[in-house]
Amino acid sequence: MTSPVKIFFCYAREDEALLNKLKAHLKPLQRQKLIDFWHDRDISAGTEWEKAIKEQLNTAQIILLLVSPDFMDSEYCYSIEMKRALERREQGEVEVIPIILRHVYWQGEPLGKLQALPADGVPVTDSHWHTLDVAFSSVTLEIKKVAEMLLLVQSLREALSFFDADQFTEALESYDKALHLNPTSAEALWGKGETFRELGRYIEALEAYEQAVNFRGKAFVHERLAQEARLKANQLFADQFTLLRTLTGHSGGVWSVALSMDGRIVVSGSRDKTIKIWDMLTGKELRTLTGHSDVVDSVALSTDGQTLVSGSDDKTIKVWNIRTGKESGTLTGHSSEIWSLALTTDGQTLISGSRDKTIKIWDVQTKKEIKTLIGHSDSVVSVALSSDEQILVSGSRDMTIKIWDVQTGEELRTLMGHSDSVRCLALSADKLILISGSGDTVKVWNMQTWKKLRTLTGHSAAVKSLALSSDQQVLISGSYDKTIKIWDVQTGEELRTLAGHSNAIWSLALSADGQTLVSGSKDGTIKIWGTP
Repeated sequence: MTSPVKIFFCYAREDEALLNKLKAHLKPLQRQKLIDFWHDRDISAGTEWEKAIKEQLNTAQIILLLVSPDFMDSEYCYSIEMKRALERREQGEVEVIPIILRHVYWQGEPLGKLQALPADGVPVTDSHWHTLDVAFSSVTLEIKKVAEMLLLVQSLREALSFFDADQFTEALESYDKALHLNPTSAEALWGKGETFRELGRYIEALEAYEQAVNFRGKAFVHERLAQEARLKANQLFADQFTLLRTLTGHSGGVWSVALSMDGRIVVSGSRDKTIKIWDMLTGKELRTLTGHSDVVDSVALSTDGQTLVSGSDDKTIKVWNIRTGKESGTLTGHSSEIWSLALTTDGQTLISGSRDKTIKIWDVQTKKEIKTLIGHSDSVVSVALSSDEQILVSGSRDMTIKIWDVQTGEELRTLMGHSDSVRCLALSADKLILISGSGDTVKVWNMQTWKKLRTLTGHSAAVKSLALSSDQQVLISGSYDKTIKIWDVQTGEELRTLAGHSNAIWSLALSADGQTLVSGSKDGTIKIWGTP
């Protein structure tokens, strides 16, 4: 059931009379069930006011900033409520609209980059508007447009959910709601056509398709057909995986796995303090490497498959020659456990993330530390390197993701939005998409706008590992719920669930050709998935 759009008012007490005037103008939209609004006068007696405000601020779909000299002067409005509103806007979770009530300088950062109301940012109290009613009527019409847009998206998502669940009657109702909001929505018309087709109502389906084409042209049809073809291709990708073999030999959980570029060698690091090298095709254990005095948390392989690095709870990183199995050096410098590693394609530069809250960049050849990156306020759990090796991404127990310039060590940006440790990361080769796993959810981010595109839900426990296909169309996640899930990156649709491990999935590796998946588990086994 589509709910009214929730609006939160952020205002200074001195502007309460103007707030009430705005609410009076918005009342017809509330009666039409387009919006519902809340402000701190709605807190009932006995309610913890700060907690109530935070809850409403974090769930609103539109936040209205009522800007005036008193608003700009208020530490609570400006530094707490507005700051949180802009954080949520950066994550793509909310629409933030400044409404200029009285003359004040607001055009600088951060408000200046937002589209303010009324038109041209002329305050509602300015004589330009003749009366307050004229100004607030203009504001109301613009808020109505934003609310209708949000409700349209909500109705389309609801319809797709019903469609995927084969609840076609309910899907039609939701598409009709969307068309009531926007009769020319090609997406709603096309979805309605698809639903009629599933119901065998082909004449009505054809009419809906034709209307979609009339409003958006033939290019829209080609776009939809291409999307359907992509979805089918991704589904075929997901369906190819069956369990081929299980590798046993570790006496503890398998924290990490890595796969050679040619797909012939699997490397695993374990709680049993050892590293094992396996022939992926036969499942035969080729070699066991010993040297760490504690859990091996992370392993990484160079592209040529000759150099292996391992990070451990013993606070060291070891460099190994795969061919001989000999240790070629130990890197020391972290003051706590090393939980994540990323290696450049030539195997010459290494990135490490540690429980000591730092990230270190190393020269593998000389075994020397190049620089230390400091910024996280808690353990660095995950690191990922862009394909051109210019951008580093880190995830932490502080629930943030940080973006770094590898050459300069400069922190470029911090992404917020997770409510748990960011345990795993994946970067697309074109640096357009970032994927993060935290708690039982996976988030997809646009690296050009730095906004969250979507959240993938389906796991029932923490997501510990991610693998992204080389074409960036399919994502694979492993979780403490003992399952592996395969997702369509663009739509967020769950394509398949793989089950077989008897305990948490701690690590994943996907071959370059996307034909083989390797999973490591707390159950002490490594499973190889692929086409028989």
